Amino acid sequence: MSILKKFGKAPSPQHQQEIEKSKNFRDGKFQNLSFTPQLTEGMTVPKVLFSFLFQKKSGTKPSHPIPSVKTDLLNLPADQDILVWFGHSSYFIQLDGKTFLIDPVFSGFGAPFPGMNKAFQGTDPYTVSDFPAIDYLIITHDHYDHLDYETVVELIPKVKTVICGLGVSAHLEYWGYAPEKIIETDWHVKTELENGFTITTTPARHFSGRGVTRNKTLWVSYVLQTPTMKIFIGGDSGYDTHFAEIGNEHGPFDLAIMENGQYDSRWKYIHSTPEEVWQETKELKAKRLFPVHSGKFDMANHPWDEPLKMITALSNSSGIPLITPMIGEVVRLKDETQSFTDWWKMVK
Repeated sequence: MSILKKFGKAPSPQHQQEIEKSKNFRDGKFQNLSFTPQLTEGMTVPKVLFSFLFQKKSGTKPSHPIPSVKTDLLNLPADQDILVWFGHSSYFIQLDGKTFLIDPVFSGFGAPFPGMNKAFQGTDPYTVSDFPAIDYLIITHDHYDHLDYETVVELIPKVKTVICGLGVSAHLEYWGYAPEKIIETDWHVKTELENGFTITTTPARHFSGRGVTRNKTLWVSYVLQTPTMKIFIGGDSGYDTHFAEIGNEHGPFDLAIMENGQYDSRWKYIHSTPEEVWQETKELKAKRLFPVHSGKFDMANHPWDEPLKMITALSNSSGIPLITPMIGEVVRLKDETQSFTDWWKMVK
């Protein structure tokens, strides 16, 4: 395998012409709803790199393995409505007879080169061989910690349909996915799926790119409507007006799955702090919150368990129930009485 293949491929000229019809594509790239610099004012790439490499806080990586549970996904009863998390932003949903896999990363790395952004010890007990057939593989954007080359290539025989934002299909087709298996959409597009399921592609405040060129593919969130539940799949996003807009148009939600980790004051526009996640969840009108984007990779300068500690404190003070499973633990999606341990406290 060529390392270069991991970087993906730009859309063909014909595909690019279709992409440029999007009202979100201006001045040669996709745009956020609001002005969104990748670094906070006064920050430069050299400053951020120096701080990240030489001024790291203690505790950004756990000193002991992350605990996990190995659930037999291949033999789940078909009538069970469950969610299983695999660390960071990767999770499996079986709901109303359909299976979904979101942003799977099982290569052990959240970067194109071995040794870069290595997963915490204990966070990779699952491999693609552990999964049943997947009705819908959902990709929120093309960053390496969400779109993992090794994982999605190995998944090809198991995946019926892929859902992604504009431009991302170019990577997937380059890696072997048949074009007819891919649903690629813009923000605010509702897609009818099978058996009463729909998925609506909604905005996020982030960026994209697997190399030097950025924002040539679209970063998205999703509203997943099944026959019995409505779930918000948040992807990566900084705080902005779109959360309230999505809540007003599509809410209330039975569950919001929200990025909660890898935040920093130096890139405050593209990732959300726990306090912002809490505000976003309220604006979405969500009944429960599942915080993700933590527990597997060291991509920021906060202690690895800080996002979970902070969001738990916010939940205790203001009442929206949290879903905080261990990696591999079964979450019963329709059991609002299910409780979870503060598993991060077990990691010394």
